Amino acid sequence: MNALIDVILPVFIVLGFGYISVWQGYFSAALVDSLMKFTQGFAIPCLLFLAISSLDLSENFHFPLLFSYYASALICFAIGLLGARYIFDRDWEDSVAIGFVGLFSNSVLLGLPITERAYGSTALTSNFAIIALNAPICYTTGIIAMEVVRNRGGSLAALPQKVFKAVFKNALIIALGAGFFINLTGSTLPKILVDALTMTSKAALPAALFGLGGVLYRYRPEGDMRTILFAVAISLILHPALTFGFGKWLDLTTPELRSAVVTGAMAPGVNAYLFADMYGRSRRVAASAVLIATGLTILTAWGWLALLP
Repeated sequence: MNALIDVILPVFIVLGFGYISVWQGYFSAALVDSLMKFTQGFAIPCLLFLAISSLDLSENFHFPLLFSYYASALICFAIGLLGARYIFDRDWEDSVAIGFVGLFSNSVLLGLPITERAYGSTALTSNFAIIALNAPICYTTGIIAMEVVRNRGGSLAALPQKVFKAVFKNALIIALGAGFFINLTGSTLPKILVDALTMTSKAALPAALFGLGGVLYRYRPEGDMRTILFAVAISLILHPALTFGFGKWLDLTTPELRSAVVTGAMAPGVNAYLFADMYGRSRRVAASAVLIATGLTILTAWGWLALLP
């Protein structure tokens, strides 16, 4: 019960403030969009840049950690895609978008604050190692799969260029790349710049959580409940369960296991909807899955925190 009260509920109260503010008309949709643009396009990239630029890569980029998380994520993507196609009879494009829901956990807006409140800020190094590869791996997987099914029977000659342009115009990936560059070259940034980036990064998580609440108000469930619940179950149950199993098999350290499972146990991120919206496919399923899974994470994250050492 203490984990629920002390760790999880404060995160969702901030999210709830955003939801209620939009619901009651105190925040307009345009203001929420601007806030999310600030957080996802600037504040969170600053946070990730600082984290990666100072991260001990040899210590934290541990293959068993990354395999445990991403093997599970890719299995969930495949199950979501094939289940949508053969159980719910969706077309291939819809199925890719639904599979993406199970692939992309909300590792930043939910995973970071819940891990930090549960285990302290020093526990976030493994989270950052996972996050550093999350957007590149997930977007590349989703974009390749979508472009393949959209071009089935046609030429794939233009596929590499499409993937490159879609992935590397993402602000998170640009920030991560810059962070890796600073880290690997041993460059030192001016203190005044680091201080400015640090100030900005401190606004990232609370502002993003508030904005996420406002965004979710627009994603109220509408039909397709069997498909939506299928995607939610993959995200909240199968992904962390597989990660836990792989982590135990590969003998992850306790901090690594905690970070990997908590990250895998988070609801799908808004990026799951943005991916569906980008291609105009399964937007209702993706949006509703984000909303329902985010609410259920209050209970499921409590259960996973109780299970972890």
